[in-house]
Amino acid sequence: MTNSGGPAVDFDVAVVGAGPAGSVAAYRLAKEGLSVVQVERGVTPGSKNLSGGVLYGRVLDDLLPGYANEAPVERKITRHVTMLMTKDSAVALDYSSRLLCDPVNAVTVLRAKFDPWLAAKAEEAGAFLMTGVRVDSLLTEPGPNGAPTVVGLRAGDDELRTRVVIAADGVNSFLARSVGLTTTPPMNQLAIGIKAVVGLPRRTIEDRFALSDDEGAAFAIVGDCTLGVGGGGFLYTNTESLSLGVVLRLDDLLRSGHGAAEVFDHLGQHPMLAPYLRDGEIREYGCHLIAEGGYAMVGQLAMNGMLVAGEAAGLTINSGLVVRGMDLAIGSGIAAADAAAEAIAKGDISKSGLAGYRRRLEDSFVLQDMRTYARAPQFFERPELYGAYGELAASILQSTYSLDGTPRKHLARVARQALKTSSVKSRRLLRDAVAGVRSL
Repeated sequence: MTNSGGPAVDFDVAVVGAGPAGSVAAYRLAKEGLSVVQVERGVTPGSKNLSGGVLYGRVLDDLLPGYANEAPVERKITRHVTMLMTKDSAVALDYSSRLLCDPVNAVTVLRAKFDPWLAAKAEEAGAFLMTGVRVDSLLTEPGPNGAPTVVGLRAGDDELRTRVVIAADGVNSFLARSVGLTTTPPMNQLAIGIKAVVGLPRRTIEDRFALSDDEGAAFAIVGDCTLGVGGGGFLYTNTESLSLGVVLRLDDLLRSGHGAAEVFDHLGQHPMLAPYLRDGEIREYGCHLIAEGGYAMVGQLAMNGMLVAGEAAGLTINSGLVVRGMDLAIGSGIAAADAAAEAIAKGDISKSGLAGYRRRLEDSFVLQDMRTYARAPQFFERPELYGAYGELAASILQSTYSLDGTPRKHLARVARQALKTSSVKSRRLLRDAVAGVRSL
């Protein structure tokens, strides 16, 4: 399939969405000398994104070397805390190292600042950014094989004809859904994220989290923090604020009878987190739908004239230790841009002509990591993670650290006694431990 002799196009490529996937794709294509329009529904890039997140930015550093010294990043993460909560205690794995700063491994960002910066990089490279424009539908025509071919976009009364469209319009990608590339995912593959940005003085944050200079901390939390609902909580440090939130699987939330705001409030009031938040002022608050299905959500990524990237393609990972989305979005944006440029150069923008996209994703960390953690969503459906396992761990450590004048027992005996009084059966514990190793 070629475009020779066909209708004139307004742009080689239209990118829908100005998040990390869309802006990186637009940047890469513009650098290749292609004409690119980037269409964003928000008044400005990032204006409809709830601020706050961790970007594992090595992939961006390959594209924009030294980005962390130029971009509006908040802090460089040098401390990772994985916390298992009960109602009144917490068991945590706490890793801190300056080695995570050289080279920079991860940074916290506020999307309302970061997204405009990244979109501006695409503009500087030659992409044409259109903000405040809602795409109503795709323009399609029958291809030579009878299958629909995407040939552009329709926004209101205006039409833009293109050779390729890259849909990077988020988890609810109606563009991908409208042409059958994705379907409405089941509720166990979706979650609602509730997040607040809590303002605190810079020095206060550094004192409370044992940080210095531009160092940052990222907490991943599971257990009582979600009132038994499948999901987890998080707490990230920004320069002069904290990002606090919960991610709650939709099907489990509906079954629980709890409201999402109720669960969020419970997290913020937990005695193990409240000291970090004390005297903070809420600057932002909102919710957002999140892809939680992992590799099972990744379906068709290409059709005649169109590719799907970022969260629109279901590219997110929650391993319990880290929550990833932006780095996968950036990796997919690079792959989509390169595949589109290759197809246009060959004059073949059919599905087979765009097959280089999937191949690039398979060869990169994007789909390889998605496969590695393919079992993680099912592992986190275990109800014991949100109650019994935290109570068991807390019981063992409470007995270990509480020196009450009675003779001490070996840790193994303490653990056996705690297991006897726990609702967790040893066989289930062993089975879940094996599943956890395989999943994570």
